[in-house]
Amino acid sequence: MGNLPSDTLSFNGNGIKSTPSHQPNPPLSTFSPNPALHTDQHNKVYIRDSPLPTPKETDCVIHVLCNGICGSDLHLWKSGGIGDLRVTHPYCLGHEGAGRIVWVGSRVTHLRLGDRVAIEPGVPCHECDQCGTGEYNLCPEVRFSGVPPHDGSMRRYHVHPGRYLHRIPEELSWADAALLEPLSVVMHALERSPVRLGEPVFVAGAGPIGLACAAAARASGATPLVITDVDEARLEFARRFVPGVRTVLVPLGEAPEQVAERVRRAFEGAGSPVPRVSFECTGVASSVATCVHTTARGGEVMVIGVGRSVMDGLPFMVASMAEVDLKFINRYHHSWPYAIRLMQAGYVDLKPLVTHRFRLEQAVEAIETSADRSLGSVKVHVDDEDFGVPGS
Repeated sequence: MGNLPSDTLSFNGNGIKSTPSHQPNPPLSTFSPNPALHTDQHNKVYIRDSPLPTPKETDCVIHVLCNGICGSDLHLWKSGGIGDLRVTHPYCLGHEGAGRIVWVGSRVTHLRLGDRVAIEPGVPCHECDQCGTGEYNLCPEVRFSGVPPHDGSMRRYHVHPGRYLHRIPEELSWADAALLEPLSVVMHALERSPVRLGEPVFVAGAGPIGLACAAAARASGATPLVITDVDEARLEFARRFVPGVRTVLVPLGEAPEQVAERVRRAFEGAGSPVPRVSFECTGVASSVATCVHTTARGGEVMVIGVGRSVMDGLPFMVASMAEVDLKFINRYHHSWPYAIRLMQAGYVDLKPLVTHRFRLEQAVEAIETSADRSLGSVKVHVDDEDFGVPGS
């Protein structure tokens, strides 16, 4: 998709033109207090002030108006980390943010005060081989907002490099803009495992990523679609959210081979062969195994959700004999302008995923709601829309 995003372009990749601002920046002391949702090494969550770091001349300060809570936020809080990334001290969560620019660095030429932007949370080094080839998501030195030790965007004001801020059109709401991050995840998965028009697709897991994946696959022309989950309420939501999707409930403890047989029958009932491409969106080993058993010979399983550093019980002999490829993604690169245009054109509308909304001051209640499956949340958003600041 080309090289790294530029910090000197007059167009921000999605065709939305901006001219450099000649308005003076407000003093940085304006951006205080700065309430933020924190977790720590003791698995606590709480709101406390987050002093604003001094922005560089290539940075902007964003008044974050909407943030989504992701499953990784829950892992970092509840489990104290993801893989080798451990929470060792208090820090601010959040990486699905959008807001309005309230301070612009002197070397940022494509953005101005008051611009509405979505925050691409990963900031690479710009020097390694992966950055040089444009696959900056694979940069070993990437600084990803909300992943320890880097503070995230679940706070009122957030400092971020201008080249990783994407202007959003007025047609998109703040909720839309905060959903661009999960949409970018599934778009990268679909880029690595493309779906052909009229091709059957299996999605394992009806959480936010699985539902977004099903919606994006449908927009790509996939049919029929089958989605699984252990929660009937999630499947009922999926049937409303993705027209025509077929659902299969997975009883806890059922063997992957048995689940796969019922998924295959769902495709047969739709007059379809078994899928060439399956998308695994749970991070659970048994679900990966189900995908392997479901997928057609010569097909591929795109693993989007990875919940553990090591997974046991995967049917490698089955995958080997059937030449079913296991593929993976690490977030995304260059996806954001495409995601913005996709939303703007109406091909994908993820707003129905947002079942609960809270004010920033209620962020602890928000993340607790997201963690409690009995409350029926799908995607929880934290808003700060009515707090007036210069440039907003």
